[in-house]
Amino acid sequence: MSTKKKKSSLRERTASPFSRIAQKISSLKPDHSRLGVSQSEPENLPRVAGVGPDGPDVAPLRNGIFSDTHVVAESSMEESSRSGSVDELSRGRSSITSPRPSYRQQQQQQQQAEQQQQPNMKSREDEGPEPEDSLDRYGSEPEHPEHASQQLLTIADAVKEPLGTIITFRARIHTQRRISRFLDFLLFRDQEDTIQGVLSRAHPNMVRWVQRLHPESIVQVTGKLQKPVEHVRSARHSDVEVDVDTIYLISPASADRLAFSNYQPPDAMNRRLNARVLDLRHPSNQALFRVRAAMVRAFRSTLDEMGFMEINTPKLQPAATESGAAVFKVNYFGRRAFLAQSPQLSKQMAISADFGRVYEVGPVFRAENSNTHRHLTEYTGLDLEMTLDLSYSELIGVVDRVLKNIFKAVQSMPELDVVRERWPSTNIEYPEETVILPFTEGLQMLRDDGRDVAEEDLGTRDEMRLGELVKEKYKTDYYILDKFPSNARPFYTHKAEDPKWTNSFDIFVRGQEICTGGQRINDPKELRSSMRDAGNSEDDMAEYLTAFDIGAPPHGGAGLGLERLVSLFLDLGDVRYASLFHRDPKSLPAKPPSLPHPDADTTRWRAGGGDQDYPPIENLIANYGDASNTSWLDDRFEIWRHRTGAAVGYSRQGKLAVVIGDPLCDRHQYEEVATAFVRFCVRELRLTPIWMLVSEEMHEVLGRHLGWRTLSCTEEQRLDADQHGGAHGPEARRVQREGIQTREVRPTDESFRGRADRAIGEWMASRTEKGKQVHLTDVRPWVDAAHRRYFVAEKEGKVCALVVLAQLAPRHGWQVKWALDFPGSPNGTIEVLVEEALAAVSGPVTFGVGVSERLVPGEHLGTARARFLAKTYDAVVKSLGLARKAEFREKFGTLGEAVYICYPKHDLSVRELREVVKFFEG
Repeated sequence: MSTKKKKSSLRERTASPFSRIAQKISSLKPDHSRLGVSQSEPENLPRVAGVGPDGPDVAPLRNGIFSDTHVVAESSMEESSRSGSVDELSRGRSSITSPRPSYRQQQQQQQQAEQQQQPNMKSREDEGPEPEDSLDRYGSEPEHPEHASQQLLTIADAVKEPLGTIITFRARIHTQRRISRFLDFLLFRDQEDTIQGVLSRAHPNMVRWVQRLHPESIVQVTGKLQKPVEHVRSARHSDVEVDVDTIYLISPASADRLAFSNYQPPDAMNRRLNARVLDLRHPSNQALFRVRAAMVRAFRSTLDEMGFMEINTPKLQPAATESGAAVFKVNYFGRRAFLAQSPQLSKQMAISADFGRVYEVGPVFRAENSNTHRHLTEYTGLDLEMTLDLSYSELIGVVDRVLKNIFKAVQSMPELDVVRERWPSTNIEYPEETVILPFTEGLQMLRDDGRDVAEEDLGTRDEMRLGELVKEKYKTDYYILDKFPSNARPFYTHKAEDPKWTNSFDIFVRGQEICTGGQRINDPKELRSSMRDAGNSEDDMAEYLTAFDIGAPPHGGAGLGLERLVSLFLDLGDVRYASLFHRDPKSLPAKPPSLPHPDADTTRWRAGGGDQDYPPIENLIANYGDASNTSWLDDRFEIWRHRTGAAVGYSRQGKLAVVIGDPLCDRHQYEEVATAFVRFCVRELRLTPIWMLVSEEMHEVLGRHLGWRTLSCTEEQRLDADQHGGAHGPEARRVQREGIQTREVRPTDESFRGRADRAIGEWMASRTEKGKQVHLTDVRPWVDAAHRRYFVAEKEGKVCALVVLAQLAPRHGWQVKWALDFPGSPNGTIEVLVEEALAAVSGPVTFGVGVSERLVPGEHLGTARARFLAKTYDAVVKSLGLARKAEFREKFGTLGEAVYICYPKHDLSVRELREVVKFFEG
């Protein structure tokens, strides 16, 4: 093609995309009145068209606001508009984006720019002459008191008005598209409603002033409703926009206090929850809590229609209300009291007081160290209690009706669509006649599926699998499991005809329990007998027992957790999202305890002349370490040291540097240490770092500050040793009958070490015969003995089991480093020894890392990639039987705390994934 033809072609391609818009704009006469005609496109478009027709800036000019990938800095657009040259504009754009500044530099530049650009609340400096009527169209609220008399509409009401209507509303600035000094697109947000605003046909001073307003600032806007040139995909009301005439700043938002942008919020849950007020402003949360409120309204209205009365019960109790549940202790003017675990006792007393049918919506407190996606330490309970006329099936019918009314009320709400934009879900499926399964039938379904399930109760994984089986067989997400075994229920539960079972039930949604209920014991003699069997003192429940001594009718009740119901109904994935300001074991953090080795404090370290001057790695583990860090003492790990004395343990695996656990240093040093180590890996080792099994804080550094991809498919399995007082059950008695003795031993006992080493050798030989084993650390019990405690179970000089505890950072307590059940030991030996070891320490204890129920995406992980990884993860877990270790640990009441896998923002190759698997296979 000739040069002349090339230029002609370029001219045609450059002009054609804007021809229709240019013709439309040229046909409009200048209008200096306050409200002009539709201005969805800039009047001086050729001056700001900075790239060719196929370039990235065409879409935002034609469609307003809908993609952050098209953001252009105001300064570059101003320069571009002066020349109009395609080539010069392209060069100007590339000069801004290359080289790319670091994340820290970007943050500093942004904060400096925003501090300089924030509008003055008292005055406005206008550049150049400006008509007086223009000065009245914008500014801060104190400068324009006349707008206070205007009638305000919500965006939801405003969009119902006819096109051409002048409207006034208050809203937050969701985001802006700063096109030029003559044109600005804004996205206004009012709770879950968003609408686009167009600011054109205004003096450049007004446009500049508006463009300097920060996101989340509250403004009052007056303008004319008009139809946009094209649908505004980023706005909820996409078929209408506002031609802005006046805009006043009501309340500014401080840019340096905004943890993130609600226009493109982060995926990581903790980042959102740590800035909860900002997070709650997001339309999805606004809709979520309207759904939650509708559930409570449906609960109340249904029970009101059925003759129930709402009551309010005290939350300060003289005794624990349920056996087996942990309680918060309260100093009640020098006397002992507890926060109520439920309104159970008060509800029953109200029935004895002849109230007939009662319900309550109120707080419930559980002092369980439950760092899972299913538990909270404080939640909202939906409780009811009622007299029974003929049988306890009346109670099931009432609860079933209440829940179905809740489902019906919510599934028709338009807010569901807004919630599902962030948390995709489907409507709950359930038949007209609710499926009610006897507990024994559910048990048999699991056993037919190949699961080894005990008769006492179902674990979380058993419940979820049963939910899948019920969905396959009965096509329902909602069902009732009836007649639970006696040993799985509180003391006040009424026995069935067969005393092995009870008149009690659980209700499940999407495979997880949302409600527990049943008939209560109303005979005082039977109640006292049941209390004694459960270990409850009558003295602490005198008032409760009196209610039955003076006569109580047959009755029953049920309790639901509102947050769990909301979470499962909307498939949120974590119950914390359903709580306005959640409370879990990590809430209300205390000042961290002092370090056991002050001389190994990385915040005060002054390095000497060589590596020998750094603090020992063993002392750093005791100061800062978690379970994963103890593996660094294995020979396959190399230790990199930072100038602060901090340490990172890594293992070379092919072209990877595999790091396990957080850096050993103060948490405030994570970013500095991690950045330096990554630089060391890339520049000196020429290896790709992959960081595994890291905490939420380290995940934040790698995902947010370094831009890595992150996910969680593992969890630190923790418990509270203070809840364990030693072994006392049937297993303890069996071990005692077998003549097995349990005790703590010193590692300096050479005779014991010899016996233990022989037992370990036999154990390792037996495991080798089983094929591939997945493990993180080698069995070397005598390493770092100064920070270990040893517990042994022996019979006639033969070691039957060995438990080794490793000292971790004070906030993590101890790790059950090894729990070895040697060949030939009687059943239950290892369980008894673990209980004895837990009883010997206090505070937090971890068993180390185990697999999670599912893979959860973190930062920078797209939907398609996340789904693929989730399927792969499920297959690996099943093929290697990785869930078995977690099931053993659950016997001791462990609760999972998510840990993360992080890697640089490129997909790991198949070869690299194989190297990771090889690492865990040893």
